[in-house]
Amino acid sequence: MRHFLEITDLDVAEIDRVLELAEVDDPPQVLRGSGGVLAFEKPSARTRISMEMATSQLGGHPVTVRNDEIGFDTRESVEDLGRLFSGYGSFIGARVFEHTKLERLASVATVPVLNLLSDESHPIQILADLLTIQQSFGTTEDLTIAWVGDANNVARSLVLAANLCGSRIRVAHPEGFGFTAKTSADVAKAGCVPHLTNDPREAVAGADVVYTDAWYSMGQEAEKARRADAFAAFCVDERLMSLAAPHAIFLHCLPAHRGEEATDEVLDGTQSRIFQQAANRLHSARGLLLFLLGDLRDPPEDGIEP
Repeated sequence: MRHFLEITDLDVAEIDRVLELAEVDDPPQVLRGSGGVLAFEKPSARTRISMEMATSQLGGHPVTVRNDEIGFDTRESVEDLGRLFSGYGSFIGARVFEHTKLERLASVATVPVLNLLSDESHPIQILADLLTIQQSFGTTEDLTIAWVGDANNVARSLVLAANLCGSRIRVAHPEGFGFTAKTSADVAKAGCVPHLTNDPREAVAGADVVYTDAWYSMGQEAEKARRADAFAAFCVDERLMSLAAPHAIFLHCLPAHRGEEATDEVLDGTQSRIFQQAANRLHSARGLLLFLLGDLRDPPEDGIEP
């Protein structure tokens, strides 16, 4: 049994296998007669839809529950919920605030636990990003990826993934909005050496991939005004995008605050892959589930062995 709490829970060969399985058109029905529990402490659009569809496409039934129905550590302890959910399906997916809740679920669960987002990391998003990059360049290796904006949970997982896949990563953020001390320590422990700068032009120059995200995340709405001032020079517009390689692609994990972290011209431009990237949330989620759960069934007669 494997849990997926961070992108580093997979090695590069396993990431490649997940991306390969994501492209399988007629996947084996490894969840037939079963399904998964999807627990959302934070609301979601792409994550819920992609995980429900992925579960269904593998023959299973997804059960989505909200925090007002289960009450992480209010109505029931995280540990009790982990034991409970383990009896209902073949996997547990959880979208939470504190990353420690995922770790507590995994400590008692008897089925794989998937990180659908925490304040610390967002590895399931990164699988979709890697799939999009691979579809664009034929590889995830030896590329230059530029992150522009808040050094948040997505940026953390992206840095770790780039290191695994043998690509260079640059992170441009305003002063005071860099990685947390824990993330910096974790990144260093993993052997990652991202290029950090406060100049978005330095990060984007010659890059193959330019990636940004909202300047404030769910739960940070009170900081919107302060962050708008701090991040004003970090908007990805056509001028900044023109500094990237001519073949560069633009990514955003959505939802986008148009006119803030990126302009309409970039979000809707020819280099943008944001909706391909969003659609790949489904395909990469299906690939991950096949990788984690494929050995629950006998290999199908068509020879596909997840």
